[in-house]
Amino acid sequence: MNLPDMKEAKSRNKEKVEFIYTNPLKSDAFSGKKYFIKTYGCQMNVHDSEEISGLLENIGFERVESELDADIIILNTCAIRENAHDKVFGFLGRCKHLKKDKPDLKLILCGCMAQEKHVVDEIMAKHKYIDLVFGTHNIHEFPNYLMNLGDGLNIEVKSNEGNVYETGETFKRDSKYTAWINIMYGCDKFCTYCIVPYTRGKERSRKSKDILKEVECLKEKGYKEVTLLGQNVNAYGCDSEEEISFAELLEKVAQTGIDRIRFVTSHPWNFTDEMINIIAKYPNIMPYIHLPLQSGSDRILRLMGRRYTKEEYLQLFNKIKSTIPNAAVTTDIIVGFPNETDEDFEETLSVVEECKYDGAFTFIYSPREGTPAAKMDDKIALSVKEDRLHRLNEIVNKYSNLNNQKYLGKTVKVLLVGNSEKDDSKLYGYTETMKLVNVICDKSLIGEIVDVKITEAKSFSLDGIVEK
Repeated sequence: MNLPDMKEAKSRNKEKVEFIYTNPLKSDAFSGKKYFIKTYGCQMNVHDSEEISGLLENIGFERVESELDADIIILNTCAIRENAHDKVFGFLGRCKHLKKDKPDLKLILCGCMAQEKHVVDEIMAKHKYIDLVFGTHNIHEFPNYLMNLGDGLNIEVKSNEGNVYETGETFKRDSKYTAWINIMYGCDKFCTYCIVPYTRGKERSRKSKDILKEVECLKEKGYKEVTLLGQNVNAYGCDSEEEISFAELLEKVAQTGIDRIRFVTSHPWNFTDEMINIIAKYPNIMPYIHLPLQSGSDRILRLMGRRYTKEEYLQLFNKIKSTIPNAAVTTDIIVGFPNETDEDFEETLSVVEECKYDGAFTFIYSPREGTPAAKMDDKIALSVKEDRLHRLNEIVNKYSNLNNQKYLGKTVKVLLVGNSEKDDSKLYGYTETMKLVNVICDKSLIGEIVDVKITEAKSFSLDGIVEK
């Protein structure tokens, strides 16, 4: 498959400025104040919420688990699908009523939805009870916004895409054993259905030395696993002539000796042979790869602006599986893209049958205002789209179950990360191939990588016992 013109991509972003922010704000104004944060969307949003929590706790806030107990309520939003918009404003509507009993309560909306002009216009017209709106490019300024918050609706949305802000280790991480690490921001692919380039901006890579320093710091603190994050993670370094490639970064992270390394999300167009060989070379780079397909039809892939064909995708998939035989591969698939025919959909099913994915995130196409696909004429009935999704999920679930059955009776390494939500007598964790495992064992093993014999295999999880 054709690789992007790296020289052109790098020259586009040549004016990038890096600004170091150390969060010097100190005040007693927020001491003892309570915050509640609700996160929608991808791993990047989850990590952004960790940064927001860290910034708040640095100035005196304490986190609570219920919006009823909070002095400020923060919704970190996602713009990928329409139902996310509905959920956010449904929740905000309920929070509006809390203000009647707590007039000093502050409602704050941030994240990707805040970067959409039509959403901000809607807030200004219909939701003026919200106190603050800020976007994805200025999270680091949140404490200052709180300090200077005026009465009524405050809009602080910027498109300062050229900057990468290093906030230091201010994150309030959700885990003591696994950590997200942003290595880049934004996306330059402009797939016709995707809002991300408009809400997150163009691709900007962090400096590799800062990333490696963060990995070393986490390792020293006892973290066992890091996940390298980017909207298009394997395009790392393409925007800077001074930076190394993603494959080189992966190798340097592996050489730190941290136990486990993962990365999401990859674009097939940027997935190089060098990457595959590096993953195969280092045992601490986990053999789990999320490789979005989106459609198996060349016609639909062109309409989506995906930059690869079905044949090129399958060549890449087979190269990964032949070089890393134990790799688990998952994917994303959209059904019902404008004017997808029965034949187009059958092409997608044929790829799923051939790849036999370990799992897939499947969606009915959701038009996003401002994207080229939203302007395409769509004559497919919703009932047809729902039927296609049902048929697709049946096949995806069949192979998910068959792949899990292969683990039955085998002993695998599992990083135990917490108590099982469904059964408090069990711990849960993940295999190297990202399989969820529930284990009956002593809680003192949380945070440890242990050998687990799989005793039961289900469609979406495994059960096991610790081998001594």
